[in-house]
Amino acid sequence: MIEPNSQARLAENWQAVQRDVHAATTAAHRPLDSVTIIGVTKYVDAEMTLALVNAGCHVLGENRPQVLWKKNEEVVFPDDVRWHLIGHLQRNKLRRSLPFHPMIHSVDSPRLLTAIVEEATAQQIPTKVLLEVNISGEEAKTGLLPQDLRPMIESHLKSTDTGGVEIVGLMAMAGWGTDADAARQQFAATRELRDELAQQTGATLPELSMGMSGDFAAAIAEGATMVRIGSRLFEGLLPKH
Repeated sequence: MIEPNSQARLAENWQAVQRDVHAATTAAHRPLDSVTIIGVTKYVDAEMTLALVNAGCHVLGENRPQVLWKKNEEVVFPDDVRWHLIGHLQRNKLRRSLPFHPMIHSVDSPRLLTAIVEEATAQQIPTKVLLEVNISGEEAKTGLLPQDLRPMIESHLKSTDTGGVEIVGLMAMAGWGTDADAARQQFAATRELRDELAQQTGATLPELSMGMSGDFAAAIAEGATMVRIGSRLFEGLLPKH
């Protein structure tokens, strides 16, 4: 159990993030329920993660699958917690990850998508995934190039056995060190790409995972349906580096 003061601060942070996300959503003339806040818990241990759930955040994002496994061994999370895997995912981590029914945000190759289909088929676990696009074009970043997305989607739609795996949208991050205007342009490009892909392939791609603690307002303005917020939630609770 964390200290009462820490639990109270966590609740304050969660409420502040909700207010700011709701304000950005209202400013974008969108319904409040059109944006989901994913609490990114890679910074904290299992007890602090559970404390965030107790503060009201029931949608959680982990970068590393082995951390997701470990936290679930250490504490019992409520049944209504929904997990998202948002970091680079290795194929050999799928077998232990799928039983947590995560939405996978970081599908960055045809090989990974094929492996997810195979594992989902073997375990009979329907799985929703996002294709990660390298919208900034930086060589150091993971993600598919925009021109690689359409063949993947079309191939998946034509497959006779998808194992219940559904491509539901795109995930993107703004380039390192970009200012607010540049970030917004990249988010807009991601939305436009999603719209083009949906029209070209006939796929239903409702989700756009984009925007983090520093740029979620710009992402929401350009159509994000999920924002990944971590550091804002734990302000005042973690050691300063």
